[in-house]
Amino acid sequence: MPELINPRAGARTRSLYNLLLSLSGNRILLAQQEMPRSGEPGREMEWIQAVTGDLPAIRGMDFIHDDFSGVVDRAKAWNDRGGIVTICWHTGIDGNDYNASKEESPDWDQLLSPGTAENDLLMRRWDDAAKALLRLQEADIPVLWRPFHEFDGGWFWWGKGGGEAFISLWRMMQHRFTVDYGLNNLIWILGYADDVPSGWDPGAAYFDIGGSDTYRGETTHTAAWQRLRAMYPDKPLAFHECGLIPPIDRFFAEKCPWSWLMPWHTRWLFNNSPARIQDVYQDERTVPLSRLKSF
Repeated sequence: MPELINPRAGARTRSLYNLLLSLSGNRILLAQQEMPRSGEPGREMEWIQAVTGDLPAIRGMDFIHDDFSGVVDRAKAWNDRGGIVTICWHTGIDGNDYNASKEESPDWDQLLSPGTAENDLLMRRWDDAAKALLRLQEADIPVLWRPFHEFDGGWFWWGKGGGEAFISLWRMMQHRFTVDYGLNNLIWILGYADDVPSGWDPGAAYFDIGGSDTYRGETTHTAAWQRLRAMYPDKPLAFHECGLIPPIDRFFAEKCPWSWLMPWHTRWLFNNSPARIQDVYQDERTVPLSRLKSF
């Protein structure tokens, strides 16, 4: 059985990972990304509860706009309800929003060299996130941590330097967070986009869960599953961003039972029919909040 890459991972973090392993191949955890705009982070959850009478097992959050305190507070509240927390981060090196994550284009030699102005700026950004994650560690809350998502897509700054630069960046963050900050509550998700190309793999010793996302219609994303399973035969795999959800039968018929699937916020969720969402949440092969075991 695979183990977390961090040998100092906390007991509850290990317990969550073991839960994911126990469900792998048999049950699919239901997740939902919240809309991070101020005043609206509960909209998706309220809609799902109104439609299904239930909630997702996993709540997706985002440190975008430097919303560290807000995310920490909502993560604590979700944990208190028995739920699982996953966090991504749309950020620039200098800016803090979606546009900055896409428009900035770093000098990679400078960015990856300690002591340069560019690297110092990056470290300050990371320090802010690490301190927020430390608050969750102090509250004994494990986090499914998904930094630098869709790195292979080339549209975010962290993918613009190519595979080798990305691998150095990934390993640098992991050292900063795990060794320098002692963050032992993180389960690291390597989040590909779409087709899972070669050349971006930091190595199995540097992440815990593989994954991919796509918004290509109502799809089980089977090709990505097969590619990831061939690359990482022992790790859990996540469909960590999607839009329209197919019938759950298809995931099992096509032999791609992802550990979890997570619609993106606003229209990506609301474009699903209420009837489909009801079917997904009522299927005994899925795990919403009401059927989530404690960890």
